[in-house]
Amino acid sequence: MAGHYHSQGHEHQEHQGQGPSHLQHKGHAPKTIRCMVITCSDTRSEKNDISGSLIKDLLTADGHEIVGYYIVKDEPDDIKRLLTHRSREDSAQVIIVNGGTGISQRDSTFEVIDALLEKRLDGFGELFRYLSFKEIGSSAMISRATAGLFQGKVIFSLPGSEPAVQLAMKQLILPEMGHIVGEMNK
Repeated sequence: MAGHYHSQGHEHQEHQGQGPSHLQHKGHAPKTIRCMVITCSDTRSEKNDISGSLIKDLLTADGHEIVGYYIVKDEPDDIKRLLTHRSREDSAQVIIVNGGTGISQRDSTFEVIDALLEKRLDGFGELFRYLSFKEIGSSAMISRATAGLFQGKVIFSLPGSEPAVQLAMKQLILPEMGHIVGEMNK
């Protein structure tokens, strides 16, 4: 019978002529996303911001547009001011923040972003820590990577290390960013 298949004793039916719904959603996702990159660090500048540059390079290589790039001190008021001001006035659909997700005294990015999020994408942090655990072991639990929605934009908050940025961008953000933006705008 067309559209039916039998697997492990259970009969399943997919929409005729269509694949699984997550693939359908991805097929309708925007292909080019306007992105803002923010590095939260007390020591980075444009010359030595390897992770911020990597994020920008990976985004543009994947066909996305960089509409803003900022380096801000890891000071809660400065981070909050930048995020709230730019969220209102910037055309970015996605904001990717790197740095400040650890547990040291100076790491305050998580608290600021967590307080701003209107809807959380808990799966992002969970998957990031799982994938990190597979690479670096139990110290992955120290990461407070998070994501969610704020003022009509998606915010991803990543650790500032180059390997963490590579992992998050290549395995999580780039494959799902268009899908998330598409779902958010429904």
